[in-house]
Amino acid sequence: MAQLYHFPLSPFCRKVRLSLAEKRIEVKLEDERYWEQSVEFLRRNPAGKVPVLRIDGKMLTESAAICEYLEEVYPEPALMPKDPDGRYEVRRLVAWFDDKFHNEVTSKLLYERVNKKVMGRGFPDSGNVKSGARAIKYHLDYMAWLLDHRRWLAGDVMTLADFAAAAHLSSLDYISDVDWNRSELVKDWYAKIKSRPAFRSILADQIPGFPPPPHYADLDF
Repeated sequence: MAQLYHFPLSPFCRKVRLSLAEKRIEVKLEDERYWEQSVEFLRRNPAGKVPVLRIDGKMLTESAAICEYLEEVYPEPALMPKDPDGRYEVRRLVAWFDDKFHNEVTSKLLYERVNKKVMGRGFPDSGNVKSGARAIKYHLDYMAWLLDHRRWLAGDVMTLADFAAAAHLSSLDYISDVDWNRSELVKDWYAKIKSRPAFRSILADQIPGFPPPPHYADLDF
């Protein structure tokens, strides 16, 4: 059985978990306090980051690379389009959420409000929290624009781009930092992806000291 060394609220870990679940790859989840940088963990990944996936006798790191490996080795169900233009658009949006969205929103809200406390690194920086709260509005509006032109974020079918976005938004939803009333298009998209069987284990996550809001696991929110 595959093993995934992860932190439950990490959007990068969640993206990999969604890909594994969608492809029905059985995996054992191993909670990893990666910030402690243990010798054993650094042997698995000298970069000291999660996720780390042990599968097929290999130790894989970097979430985007892991997801593309899974796509190539376990191609069904497909999470990447067959045509070059479609694959480009998926990769562009995955990078958008894992880079721009993460730097402007996730790192300013989730990391300040949860990760700092869990890691024992002090109190949230109010300036960062305010910055993240402003930035998420822009990103939700951009998603609404995409979904006004497409059935899913990257086109007519669900792809890894949707999982990348959902991984970040579900982590933020755990701490009630998403205004779902800002866009019915985005809310409907999230309800649709949240109802997939691949999402079940994510909705069961619990972080000690940080109970999820009542609506978090509600499929009809």
